[in-house]
Amino acid sequence: MVQIYYDDDADLGILAGKTIAVIGYGSQGHAQAQNLNDSGLDVIVGLKDTSKSWAQAEKDGLKVMTVSAASAKADIVQILVPDELQSQIYANEIEPGLTAGNAIAFSHGFNIHFGQIVPPEGIDVFMIAPKAPGHMVRRTFVEGNGVPGLIAVHQDATGAATEIGLAYARGIGCTRAGLIETTFAEETETDLFGEQVDLCGGVTCMIKAAFETLVDAGYQPEIAYFETLHELKLIVDLIHEGGLAKMWNSVSNTAEYGGLTVGPKIINEQSIDAMYDALEKIQSGEFAREWVLESQAKRPVLNALERMERDHLIEEVGAELRSMMPWLDSE
Repeated sequence: MVQIYYDDDADLGILAGKTIAVIGYGSQGHAQAQNLNDSGLDVIVGLKDTSKSWAQAEKDGLKVMTVSAASAKADIVQILVPDELQSQIYANEIEPGLTAGNAIAFSHGFNIHFGQIVPPEGIDVFMIAPKAPGHMVRRTFVEGNGVPGLIAVHQDATGAATEIGLAYARGIGCTRAGLIETTFAEETETDLFGEQVDLCGGVTCMIKAAFETLVDAGYQPEIAYFETLHELKLIVDLIHEGGLAKMWNSVSNTAEYGGLTVGPKIINEQSIDAMYDALEKIQSGEFAREWVLESQAKRPVLNALERMERDHLIEEVGAELRSMMPWLDSE
């Protein structure tokens, strides 16, 4: 049975007298730090002394210190820098400042689950993962609402890790919407799977393949762009608002029949086999090892793939067409 927590399950008073260090001030960092501060908690932001975000964090009314100073001062350290940077920053600047009874927190389980960070005994380790980008975490909080989130406990040294995690989640607004209990393994593996197979990898490859098919068949690239990329947002918005049912109810009967009969021929048994293969590589740690080594080598494969993506015809055509749609800048 799914366990979901709400505001009544979380006591902010548990965090009274405790200092929370938010390491990083990017998408999630700025949102979580500001929300915690607005909730009346003692928050400091940990950054490199050369960080361009230092001035912005101070402008937002937050205390800023170096990562090592913030970590040493804090009772709870929330690590919100990119996955590939976390283990080095943790080893060099966070772990030396930890003492028994402290807690470290994450919003994604990658480094804990795959052993890139191994906390010492005596330290609570929990995860609060908002299921929305940082700007949405901040905006909904200011509006008096919140975004759903996940909670997981990896190490409960004090016996209060869950209660501390719930209080933290309330501080950033997640318990207003609902906080679902999970594990570091489940969050990490499903998150990576979604990114690779569906949300990022699968969708972009499908778009490019459909675009290339139309262009190779002699259709204008501009028309192909509209039909394979531009209109995707209309469909995704419908699905986001009301699930698959709302989308099917909203499109034409022609689109529904064509989609339901042809879709399974595109995403077929071969596609599903590839999905299971991707999941196996995630579960076994093969993908994690590959990404860690890629990061250590200064991302040569990723850099090359990014160049290829930028040079694709769909990007050239898209840039021209989007210049005809100034309203996109305000969305």
